[in-house]
Amino acid sequence: MPEKRPLRLCLLCVEIFAFGKYGGFGRATRIIGVAFARRGLEVHAIVPLRHGQAQVEHLDGMTVHGYPPHRPDRIAALARKIDADIHHSQHPSLATAIALAARPASRHVVTCRDPKTLRDWRIELARPSLSRAQVLANWLFEDGPGVAAAMRRMDGVFAASPHLTGKIARKYGLDERRVGLLPTPVRLPPEPVKADVPTVISVGRWDRRKRPELFIELARAVPAIRFVAIGRSRDPAYEKELRARAAGIANLELAGFIDQFATDALEARLAAAWVLVNTAEREGLPTAFLEALAHGCAVLAEVDPGGITSRFGEAVSDGDFKAGLERLLRDDAWRARGAAGRAHVAASFELDHVIDRHIALYERLLATEPPPRWRPSRGAGPA
Repeated sequence: MPEKRPLRLCLLCVEIFAFGKYGGFGRATRIIGVAFARRGLEVHAIVPLRHGQAQVEHLDGMTVHGYPPHRPDRIAALARKIDADIHHSQHPSLATAIALAARPASRHVVTCRDPKTLRDWRIELARPSLSRAQVLANWLFEDGPGVAAAMRRMDGVFAASPHLTGKIARKYGLDERRVGLLPTPVRLPPEPVKADVPTVISVGRWDRRKRPELFIELARAVPAIRFVAIGRSRDPAYEKELRARAAGIANLELAGFIDQFATDALEARLAAAWVLVNTAEREGLPTAFLEALAHGCAVLAEVDPGGITSRFGEAVSDGDFKAGLERLLRDDAWRARGAAGRAHVAASFELDHVIDRHIALYERLLATEPPPRWRPSRGAGPA
């Protein structure tokens, strides 16, 4: 008898944390893809082509297929060629709808990582990473014609965090009970050894909406504490402005971009840090939050996704990051909150446990016939 082939999975995302594009969606997609490949699944990914990226790349055991960003119609041919058993979108988009139409007999699920309301899109337009035209293009790709209808025809709709379920249901006209939970997996590192001196870190793209200038000014206002900013901007002119603003602040290190898949330098930085600061005006549930908590860092932020910040750090409601940091450092309050955050990640986001949940979902879906695609399916329900 011929040997049964492994489950064939196709991940769909706007990026995969490689080829010059490094964001939270791509980081989660690559973490998941690597873990699946190590479990013996045949893993493919469909993403927009980036500068220097070949149409087919091999990355950490995955096969990555690229299409020109202005030609999403080519996703259909790629989906048919891959012939996957499962298509898993790492956020709803036009790619989700195209793959569904191209491969209706496959099973289709989606994890919503940062569902955006009109207010969220206005914030993006007010402080764009590159340009307002780019924001409008992203808006069309994520929320364009056919995406909402495709969401109602998925075999399973999931949130990356429990606090997003209601928002997802309202946005796509779903019964909230149909929105399950598939957390972002995070590798739990060894017990961290913290720096001897107070160390505050930020991790993420230096986008305008993330307001990295507030981190720089926080470092200026608290000269006795060491600050480290990890990341870079997609806009070279904006990054130049930030570096000029930070010049002369002796306690601030602008460490630049660190590829966590190529080196353990980011883990070493997080293991030493006391507090992770996030100055963004809006977020879903950043992977950087979870990775910092896994390393025993407390979180200081204005956003409080699902109560993560207020439970495991300080949620700043008045923009006063300095006062919030002082509260965390007073009597070593950061240490207990960071330890509680690490325990929370171990219980709810640990890599092997989350990958087990994904694979159990896939196997359950493949054990049943797909529903008719011309009407909303009942979905897979919570995992």
